[in-house]
Amino acid sequence: MTTTSATNPTVELVDSSPLLGDPAALRERADEHGYLFFRGLLDRDRVLGLRRQMMDVIGSYGWLADGTDPMDGIADVAAFEKVPPAEAGFCGTGVPLAAYQDINRLQEFHSIGHDPALLDLYAGLLGGTVIRHPMSIARIMIPSAQMPPTPAHQDFIHIQGSKNVWTAWFPLGDCPVELGGLSVLVGSQADGLLTYHAAAGPGELEAYICSSGYPWAVTDFRAGDVLTFSSLTVHRGTRNVDGERVRLSLDLRYQRVDEPMTPGNLTTHCKVLPWEDVYRDWKGDELQYYWREHELLMTEWSEELRWQKHKIC
Repeated sequence: MTTTSATNPTVELVDSSPLLGDPAALRERADEHGYLFFRGLLDRDRVLGLRRQMMDVIGSYGWLADGTDPMDGIADVAAFEKVPPAEAGFCGTGVPLAAYQDINRLQEFHSIGHDPALLDLYAGLLGGTVIRHPMSIARIMIPSAQMPPTPAHQDFIHIQGSKNVWTAWFPLGDCPVELGGLSVLVGSQADGLLTYHAAAGPGELEAYICSSGYPWAVTDFRAGDVLTFSSLTVHRGTRNVDGERVRLSLDLRYQRVDEPMTPGNLTTHCKVLPWEDVYRDWKGDELQYYWREHELLMTEWSEELRWQKHKIC
């Protein structure tokens, strides 16, 4: 077994946009690859609108270069590296707690996950009524040596509940490979739940990857592109080697409403704020506490399952 990609070739993500509107074809490709990738699934202007809001938060803390357009995301790396490392990467987000709380107060940070393009995709893919996990996750990757990328892992160990949960990952802005996008291990979901060990980076766990030869799939992302994958598909972040620009991305999760869910997925990410604080300045209450409209099947989260120490390749 190995935790490196020495035996795993790199390939380009396959665009499944031509299959939209054909749920059976999407499910067949998802079963084979463990992921689906869509060029321009989301409205580019909507994605860039959220980018501006989040960059404004980052700029308010002095982590963007003076005199630059926040939309360019030019980091003041020296200013950011003055933040103590223990605070800088709160909960694997890439920024300290206070900044992440400000991001969680943005209405669009939570609302964009209810975009009809996403909800329609998962309704077809999962074949039933779907619910978006209320927890929205942001990664703010400032090009700093003290911010390691997310290690290879499967989402199931962190979220648990149903194995039929799908994650939507998308950058908030154009994201060429050197800016540190996400990479998926094509077909890895077929191996089931893997063994884990402690590692640096968001999530703090890394999967032992068996010598399967599965390829890592990557691409140059554009604003509006969406990569989605099952909770058993191995994926990892890649290092931001741009040296200058901030990379912003979101992780959002979806499942059928009649399948089990753990309570932690109904909170804000890492419980940074209670929902009443998140909603305080929202315009309208349409999406507030939306999950309470459903009789959810709740199940307990297991620390033993998270580590999977008993399972060896």
